[in-house]
Amino acid sequence: MANQAKRVVVTGMGVISPVGNNVPTFWENLCAGKSGAGPITSFDTEAHATKFACEVKDFDPLAYMDRKRANRLDRFGQYAMAAAIEALADAQLDPATLSEPERERFGVIIGNGVGGFQSLESHFANFLAHGPRRMSPLYIPLIIPNMPSGILAIDFGFKGPTYTVASACATGNNALFDAWSLIQLGHADRVLAGSSEACITPGMVAGFNAAKALSTNNENPAQASRPFDADRDGFVMGEGAALMVLESYESALERQAPIHAEVLGFGLSTDAYHITAPEPEGMGASRAMRDMLDRAGVAPEEVDYVNMHGTSTKLGDIAETKAIKRVFGEHAYTLKCSSSKSMTGHMISAAAAAEALVTILAIEHDCIPPTINFTSPDPECDLDYTFNQAVSTPVRIGISNSFGFGGHNTSVLFRQAPES
Repeated sequence: MANQAKRVVVTGMGVISPVGNNVPTFWENLCAGKSGAGPITSFDTEAHATKFACEVKDFDPLAYMDRKRANRLDRFGQYAMAAAIEALADAQLDPATLSEPERERFGVIIGNGVGGFQSLESHFANFLAHGPRRMSPLYIPLIIPNMPSGILAIDFGFKGPTYTVASACATGNNALFDAWSLIQLGHADRVLAGSSEACITPGMVAGFNAAKALSTNNENPAQASRPFDADRDGFVMGEGAALMVLESYESALERQAPIHAEVLGFGLSTDAYHITAPEPEGMGASRAMRDMLDRAGVAPEEVDYVNMHGTSTKLGDIAETKAIKRVFGEHAYTLKCSSSKSMTGHMISAAAAAEALVTILAIEHDCIPPTINFTSPDPECDLDYTFNQAVSTPVRIGISNSFGFGGHNTSVLFRQAPES
């Protein structure tokens, strides 16, 4: 079966993020080392230990959809719709011109972590204050996690496999894996896939603070996300969406579509260790990466870049560093690494898809975006993390790692776009 599997490529990309609401702006700001962090503007943070986050800025849903549709989507759904529109345009796909057979083989897989949490908090507060007779009929559609996938399929007329996945911060890679698998096995020709999150809310910030996961560097928000730095004190919450159009290589060639990269494979594993903490030696993460490389037939020395999970937490950064050393051996010290989260913050379920997109852009532009905010070395984090300045260097093969609460480990492998 492996010999018969179809090659899968990325033909379209779209993003809404704390550092840009389209792919060119997103990439430009990442390479410039621009932080998306600042004081939270969406609610009063006086009672909260953490008062800042990486919010999406200058986002107007009415630039992408009419008011009726915007009112029927929670913020995480609005982000997904906006990213989908960009990804489809980038792939040179107009849903209105697709034939019925093409629609029936076009899937939608958009993952998220907590669903419409903004709507859940606000509508439930209204329920508690006024009782069940004042509950909105849109409450359930606004909060259930699968609604962006469903609504995008409805609006675009895509009738292939459509569902959602949830694996905390690994969600985006799991959505991309499912899309890749469906195309390889012949269940779809094209899949719009990725993840979206909008959970910078009073309850979520309070919850992550209670778990001691967030930075509390309220005096210097822009410097708070500092992966691999000895003074890191937790992650910075982010939000947004990143979606890609994955399709078979044959389909892309047939319609002369732009190809950003080829998807070579995925690695999936579970720590089976702790509900929030990573396994300290990075055994599960290394198993995912090694299995992925073995299945793809790629030697560790062929990998040029790893976009690390790199959350800016004490345990996580060290565990991932150990995992990379275990997989790459001496090449770990010549391998280029970086963490986009130093600039975007941790976009929770949207992080994996956004960072997969960063890895593709690094391959396309032969440029490694930096890990910003480094000032103090941590002796246990001793790889080349591309601190503070972007680096121009050839990138042919790249990896993006994402790990989630619950011990979910995911890794995705991309290669330069194949010659037409």
